[in-house]
Order: sequence, then C-alpha cells, then structure tokens
Amino acid sequence: MASHLLKRSIRNPNIKKHLFSSTFLSSIHQIPNPTNQNSLDLIAANTCSFGTTKNPRRIHQNYLVKIQSFSSQAAVTTDELQTTDGLTVDQITANQWPILDETEGDWKSHASAVAQSIQLIKKRLQWKKLVMRLQMLTIQLNKPDLWDDPVHAGKISREHGSLMGKMKEVNGFERELLEHIDMLKLAREENDGELELESLKALLKMRRSAKEKELKAMLAGEHDPCSCFIEVQAGAGGTESMDWASMVMNMYKSWGQRRGYGVTVVDEMAGEVAGIKRATIKVDGEYAFGYAKAEVGTHRLVRISPFDSGKRRHTSFAAVAVTPILGDVSAQVQINESDLRIERFRSGGAGGQHANVTDSAVRIVHIPTGVTACCQNERSQHQNKAMAMSVLQSRLDQLEMARQAQMNAQHTQSLTDNSWGNQIRSYVLHPYRMVKDLRTNYEVSDPDSVLEGDLDDFILSYLSAFMDKDEDDMS
Repeated sequence: MASHLLKRSIRNPNIKKHLFSSTFLSSIHQIPNPTNQNSLDLIAANTCSFGTTKNPRRIHQNYLVKIQSFSSQAAVTTDELQTTDGLTVDQITANQWPILDETEGDWKSHASAVAQSIQLIKKRLQWKKLVMRLQMLTIQLNKPDLWDDPVHAGKISREHGSLMGKMKEVNGFERELLEHIDMLKLAREENDGELELESLKALLKMRRSAKEKELKAMLAGEHDPCSCFIEVQAGAGGTESMDWASMVMNMYKSWGQRRGYGVTVVDEMAGEVAGIKRATIKVDGEYAFGYAKAEVGTHRLVRISPFDSGKRRHTSFAAVAVTPILGDVSAQVQINESDLRIERFRSGGAGGQHANVTDSAVRIVHIPTGVTACCQNERSQHQNKAMAMSVLQSRLDQLEMARQAQMNAQHTQSLTDNSWGNQIRSYVLHPYRMVKDLRTNYEVSDPDSVLEGDLDDFILSYLSAFMDKDEDDMS
C-alpha cells in the first residue's frame, strides 16, 4: 500500500521533489533480503572468478555472514525511524492522542492505535533480549570455524534467520506507519484530497491488521508453532477426580477439534469405577503447543457428586501437562537403544476384536531418566511402539528444555502438586455456576460451554497477561 501511495504522490511535482530528498530517502531505505540464495551464490561465484582463493564455499559463507551482519545492525538501528519532521513511534504514544472509534476517520487516532500496537508487539517479543540475542548470533556466524560443525551451524543459521524475520517484520510495520503519516501531511500541504483519503485508508487498514500482529507476537516462542501432547492425570479425590479427569480430557479433545487440529488418543488408563486415571492425546496442528501451554497446571472442580447418594458437594482435581513435538530433528534429544527398557502387555479397555487378545500394548522406559511412555490404542504392537517412542521423545525433549531454562516445574510440578493451593482454574457447578482462571481473574458464568471446548478466551487472556507483565522487556 505504501508503494502505491508513493507512485500516486509522484504525480504532484512538489511532493515528488520532497520525496526524493536525501532526508526522506534515508528514512525509507530498505536493506536487500539477505536470504536470497541465488543472489548469494552469484556474489560468491563472482568473487571466486576474480579472486585467488581455492575455496569458493568459504567465500560464499563469508559473504553470507557479512550480509547477515550488516542486515542485523541495520535492523537494530531502525529503532530511530522517524518522519521527515522528526516524529517517532515513541513520541506518538507519548502525545497520548485519543483513540477514537474506527469510523471517526481521525488520522491521529489511527496512528496512535498502531503505535501502541507496535510497542505492545515489541514488549511481547522481548525486544531488548531479541536484539542482544541477534547480536550474539551474528558474532557466532562470523566465526571462521562455524561450518566445521554443520549441525550446530545450521541451528545457529536457522535461529538467526527466524529472529531476523521477526525484527524485519516489526521494523517494516513501523516504517510503513511513518511513511503514511508523511504522505498524509504532504497531501494536506498540497491540498491533494485524493492522496489524503488514500493515506487515511491505509492507516485504518494498518490499525485493523495490528490486532492480528499482536496475537502473532504472543506465539513467538521457539516451540510455539509445534504440535503437542496433552496429558491429563487424576488428582486427589478418588472416583470423583477420575471422572473429572475424563471431563477435562474430553474438553481438550473438543477444543482441538474446534480449532481444526488433528486429535489422537495415545494412551488411556481407565478408572476402577468411572473416568480415567490418566490419558494422553496428540494434538496435531500449527501453534497447537503455543496455545495449549496456557493450560499447564491443576484444574479444580466443585459440584454435587453423582457418585454420592447423599448428594453432597465434592471438590476434585486434575493435572494437565503439555509437551511440544519438535519438528527439528537436530534439536531433539538423542535416544540410545541401550538406554531403553521395552515392556509389552495386553491392552486394557472395553475389548473388541483386537484388544485383550495379544500383547500389543507397549510401555517404554528411558532408564537414565526414568521417563516412561505408554501406548495401547493402536491396532498393532508396531504402531503402539512407534507412538510410545514419539511420546517418550517429546517428554525427554521437554525435560531437556526445562533443564536448560531451569524451569523443571512446568511439566513435573504440574503433575505432582495436584491438590489444594496449586490450581490454575476453578470450575464451579454448585452452589453457583462459574469458571474462573486464578492467574488472570478472567471468568465466565457458562461452564457448560467451557467444558465443551470453548477455551480460546481463557487461553488468550492468559497469554496476553503473561506476555505483557514485564514492561522492562520493551525498548
């Protein structure tokens, strides 16, 4: 849209003269895309043809590093982007222009809304940490011996590219805002009503798209785009909690299906009377882990017990753990076959043509860590073993990530501290009806819809509160 307005404004000779001034050109300067592999190959080839080196691969890598380094530093300096009269995003928010309804057609209102969104996005991306990490990666990319370890080099290169992509997107959005403001002011100076209207529409379009970018910034974690396993385990409360655990698992199945994810039961251990002792499902889809990670913790139910002849009120607990399924094989923990103990047993459940006939269920124990994974829902032992290995891989990956980040409580504590004082959400069906998230205080008075999988508002409320709580991360 900005390029369209640029072409449109060139029709006016006075605006054209200003647009091609050195000041304005410097404010909209674009860095060539360093990820264009054809360009990089061409640069390397040309350099080799004129040079004396006998290692074109090294030349190619050095040019790649230099371009990435230049692009990284250019991206960092875009924090100083400003309009021709010196207006920056920080100054726009500092002016506290009132944000009116979209229909008002006030350019300051649109600009203020977009500027606030940009600052919020930077906060959620932990902008200062992102910049520092990008600088560290650039230093590593400049090391001459980087490609001696291709696996490590590939990991560094991918992370650098991912961070660069995020930074370029935010800086591009910020640059676009300032360009539209410049266009609008110039159109007013030249009494060009048509260009002014187009600039105003462009600002409105940015304001509407900013909300989508805010949501995307909440799911900017390294593993957020991954699919995941969701594990539910009954807590204190006996049969009551086993029935509640089954209700929670059904809630997540419905939630996954609502979002269009693939949902597969991996393992399930039925309770003696009702419900389940534990169960694991695989949720397959983009950003499944990014959303589902908000559900980690203990969920508490208060209701009149259907298993109590005295119709008394009971409190039940169920714990939820979520682990990502890493798509990058190089990032996975390496599992040695000698470290595994594989046990085979007959499947449980209601029976059928294949169940309870052969030892098709598989339990795999990782001996060094004691981590266990089980699967009994597939039709053959081979399929059960493959799925159990997938679950085990995910749990070991999560354990390693927790160790590296010193956040072991995210998975293990969520399944052990499964009682009073550790719950994240309360579901009350009696004496009143309400579901309340104890972390954000977000609540609704329709528990039935929540138990049927309507969880998005709770998830987004938590992710928003979690990402926005630390104002010091925004630059």
